[in-house]
Amino acid sequence: MTDRPDPAARYAEIADELAPRGAVQAKMFGMPCLKDSAGKAFAGLHESELVCRLGRDTPALAEALRLPGAHIFDPVGGRPMKDWACIPLGAAAHWDNFAEAALIAPR
Repeated sequence: MTDRPDPAARYAEIADELAPRGAVQAKMFGMPCLKDSAGKAFAGLHESELVCRLGRDTPALAEALRLPGAHIFDPVGGRPMKDWACIPLGAAAHWDNFAEAALIAPR
């Protein structure tokens, strides 16, 4: 038996938590994502990582990148999306905090 959470189940929990605040489930780059009430993607599940648009040079992005294994999102290799952080499954206990930060981050 393992203590590692199921990434899809953890992501679904976060989607449910944010739905009352206008978050809608959709797809982006073929991955499940969450969009705000204006239709802008702010979070997603890429492989087993939560991807969040936290904003370039923000305290939230810096905090996320300090987590072991976290990195800037680069879905195609060579073109990093510098506003987005990938937060590993090992930090899944923090995913809801970063998803919340992404939802309220200015666009």
